Amino acid sequence: MKLYRYITRIDDSNFCMRIAKLINKGWKLYGNPTLTFNGTNNIVGQVVIKKVKNKKFNKKIKLNAY
Repeated sequence: MKLYRYITRIDDSNFCMRIAKLINKGWKLYGNPTLTFNGTNNIVGQVVIKKVKNKKFNKKIKLNAY
C-alpha cells in the first residue's frame, strides 16, 4: 500500500520539525516544496509518501498512525 500526505503550515521551525519527524518515521519527500504568501505569512507545503508492506488500503486508515 502507498500512502500520500500533503503537509502545509506557516513557514517556521515547527513545519521543519514536523517534516523531519515524518522522515524519521519512514516517510519520503516527494516533489518540490511549495510556497505561497497569504498576505501575512509565508505558507509552505511538502508532499510526503510512504510504502507500507502487508497492508491493504481502506478509507478508515489513520495516516498519522504511520
